Amino acid sequence: MPTGVELRGFLQGLPGVDQVGADERAARLGARSIKTTAKASAIDLAISMVDLTTLEGADTAGKVRALCAKAVRPDPAQPDAPKVGAVCVYPDLVGVAVDALRGSGIGVASVATAFPAGRAPLEAKLADTRAAVADGASEIDMVIDRGAFLSGDLRKVYEEIVLTKEACGDAHLKVILETGELRTYDNVRRASWLAMRAGADFIKTSTGKVSPAATLPVTMIMLEAVRDFRDATGRTVGVKPAGGIRTTKDAIKYLVVVNEVAGPDWLTPEYFRLGASSLLNDLLMQRRKLATGVYSGPDHFTLD
Repeated sequence: MPTGVELRGFLQGLPGVDQVGADERAARLGARSIKTTAKASAIDLAISMVDLTTLEGADTAGKVRALCAKAVRPDPAQPDAPKVGAVCVYPDLVGVAVDALRGSGIGVASVATAFPAGRAPLEAKLADTRAAVADGASEIDMVIDRGAFLSGDLRKVYEEIVLTKEACGDAHLKVILETGELRTYDNVRRASWLAMRAGADFIKTSTGKVSPAATLPVTMIMLEAVRDFRDATGRTVGVKPAGGIRTTKDAIKYLVVVNEVAGPDWLTPEYFRLGASSLLNDLLMQRRKLATGVYSGPDHFTLD
């Protein structure tokens, strides 16, 4: 286990991020257009990358079962529409989702570790994680202690990720950086590397409960980090932007950035996810439009 001094030295030794340059490059990549034939493939790819999510205090077992049915068959009028990447719920509803998705091949993700604030004793976070995995979660989305990170207690952040990864067993660990609270692009890069060195299988931008959530420049910086991390270690880590991605146009911008920054190896649900449930209906509407030439309004699809 590296000391705090060692972690600080490594992270401060990472190249700084040119904020103006990052914003400009992300804007250029986001402005690229794709042809109609490529758009159809991009829409299906984006659907397969969606983590269909419900994280509300009023969530019920019935709502989760309905969400799972949509995950398996997003558009009953187009049975060839792909399934989503995963269904994400609170830990106490994992069992409901697992039962509803049995045999579908769709995994269940759960936001453990006192989501979204992460303000809980470590043992409570680990117990939350173990309970979710015991109920069948195949992915755990944990939040880092942003207060510890920003105050320089890097060893605490690192240790919590290591211990949560251990508590996951065979489940994948997605580490939420909550980039809207990290203040600078340099901090986003450092938090990305810290999470990966501690064992993260995915790094995720946001909880979706803090503004700003996912942005193209921040996601680009995280994609650069996973690319460079694989070059340095040989291990591939995924990226998940979450929050604020609502339209097909937005989703395609992210896919372009993935391809251009990290490379085509990341253009798969195994290594790239979109945490944006409201996005799915727009993807489905655009998919129908390409197939039929007719634009179906949002009332043709269930509300998530």
